[in-house]
Amino acid sequence: MRFIPCLLLVSILSAALPGLGNAQSDDTLAPLVQVLAQTDDPQFQLDILKGMSDGLKGRRGVKMPAGWQETASKLAKSPNSQVRELAQSLSLTFGSEAALVSLREQLMNSKADAGSRQNALDALVAARDPALAEPLQQLISDAALRGAALRAMAAYDDSRTPSAIIRIYSSLNTSERKDALNTLVSRQAFAKALLAAVKNGSISAKELSADLVRQLRSFKDPEINGQVEKVWGVTRESPEDKLKDMARFKAMIQKGPPGDPSRGRAVFARTCQQCHTLFDVGGKVGPDITGSNRADLDYILHNVLDPNAEIPNDYRTSNLETKDDRSITGIVKQQDAQSVTIVTPNETLTIPRSDIKSLVQGEISMMPEGLLQLFTEAEVRDLIAYLKSPQQVPLPPEEPGK
Repeated sequence: MRFIPCLLLVSILSAALPGLGNAQSDDTLAPLVQVLAQTDDPQFQLDILKGMSDGLKGRRGVKMPAGWQETASKLAKSPNSQVRELAQSLSLTFGSEAALVSLREQLMNSKADAGSRQNALDALVAARDPALAEPLQQLISDAALRGAALRAMAAYDDSRTPSAIIRIYSSLNTSERKDALNTLVSRQAFAKALLAAVKNGSISAKELSADLVRQLRSFKDPEINGQVEKVWGVTRESPEDKLKDMARFKAMIQKGPPGDPSRGRAVFARTCQQCHTLFDVGGKVGPDITGSNRADLDYILHNVLDPNAEIPNDYRTSNLETKDDRSITGIVKQQDAQSVTIVTPNETLTIPRSDIKSLVQGEISMMPEGLLQLFTEAEVRDLIAYLKSPQQVPLPPEEPGK
């Protein structure tokens, strides 16, 4: 029963999808809408909707194709929740005010399914709903959507955002604090509020990892740089300094008591796991280090203390600035005439070209310098013990699920 529709789908998508990235009218989309209107197969509808959604990713303000409103009404009654949600998201891409209102209601309905609310949030952020800043400030008190709301707040230049985040910061878990800090370093005004919180003790300076400090420096603001120097000092070092650091840490590790790999895993989860995968756990921003030469202490110290010595092109950082003054530091994974996809330690973003003010590739690695300087001697020994471990170890009892 599915063979003929699948052949038809391949034919239609092969002809239509290459043009979706540049679609400004319904010329490319109309044939797909016609097929959606004619079929009642939920899986077939889902295949087409996914293709349309992927092809239009990073686009806003695309003209609504002929027949879409009628087709969207039909799809809204589908027994497949993914069909309903994708159709509604595409309606938003096509500028439907009704879809905008419906998604806002769905997002703020605390009794609705968490997955549906998350999809509504993703669609509204992608569409840059101008009324979303205030709801996001409310949603950071909602455990089901707190992390996603904290990340989404970076997209909106709202003066109330920093105080809203800082007010609840002490109640956040480890993952949520990372999302909060990444948002607080995403805009110049937010960064100044963050530094004020560090100064008054609301947020500990130790919680800002080296990559966040680097992001603060990327604003090139004298006031921000002055405060960064007072709290963290100079992060750039000469090659001679790095060699001295390697010798110092090596002696400390070899002469001190052995580290605890289990506690080291907790340190890794807190500071490294966002970017690196080890034993099938972790992020994909940096390389998977499971198969690297981890048994060699010199190799580990060289790569951690001097990450910019050898930088593969795939791991060079880029700094993207949006026209509304958001700063994003990450690795560009894909770009075309319509959008840029950039991966940061806590999310993957697709930014429309029309929103980008500048995009500059740097000469440094995504791996931050100064990482070990943030730890106590015991934490350094524990982390090294975990990195050298030939197999996965359990987390310590005090760090369940991290």
